[in-house]
Amino acid sequence: MMDLLAPPIDKTAVEAQLDALVRRHRQAGNLGIQVLNVIGSKAEVLLERLPEDMRARLGEGTHQALVLAMGAASHSRTMVGGQPGWLNRAVTTAMGAAGGFGGLPSAMAELPITTTILLRAIQDVAVEHGFDPNEDGVRFDCVQVFAAAGPLDHDDGSDLAFLSTRVAVTGKAMQALIAKVAPRLSTVLGQKLAAQTVPVLGAAAGAATNYAYTSYYQQMAHVHFGLRRLAIDADRDLADLLEDFRARIVSPKP
Repeated sequence: MMDLLAPPIDKTAVEAQLDALVRRHRQAGNLGIQVLNVIGSKAEVLLERLPEDMRARLGEGTHQALVLAMGAASHSRTMVGGQPGWLNRAVTTAMGAAGGFGGLPSAMAELPITTTILLRAIQDVAVEHGFDPNEDGVRFDCVQVFAAAGPLDHDDGSDLAFLSTRVAVTGKAMQALIAKVAPRLSTVLGQKLAAQTVPVLGAAAGAATNYAYTSYYQQMAHVHFGLRRLAIDADRDLADLLEDFRARIVSPKP
């Protein structure tokens, strides 16, 4: 249990932890490059592989999957406690291979389950940093991690939308967040679906994308909750700390 009376950590420790979080952020971006190398395609053209009717259904389907995932991920914690990160990655990797092997229909059917496991993986990271995933504000933060750009579109200047100061969390605020996150997540998951339809490489691409997606959101969750924990431990204003982090991302040290 953390000592609530412990003095704030010093500036040197804060700088070191910020640098470590920047490295995590950078590692997250490398995952997408590995996937694109496997499938031999570019992120911006992946969605063109999907049939138009499926692209049209992705937004609503992702919104529903996210709502269901919130309940399912939280409920799973009452039956199975925190799981190591590697286990979540192994499960989603196996599911991605199975989904890709069966083509687009099986990949689409696998999507809500993968969303649930991704959210559960984010919750497990929150626990690692000392936060309670059953607390409304933390649940809000977990969903907010999905506002990151996604591993196939990872960009230092555009994937920091998930980093923000916490707002007052109400039922309406959570609904608004889901409505805001769902379109971005539908694009991200649409790229995953498209990768799984690559001829011959379907199963391999499915495994690679699910591994990359799980690892990516785990890394982004470490960044998100690591910054929140650092703000507490350093007795720093979170907004100021976020600005320091963003500055390191946009203008990295030589």
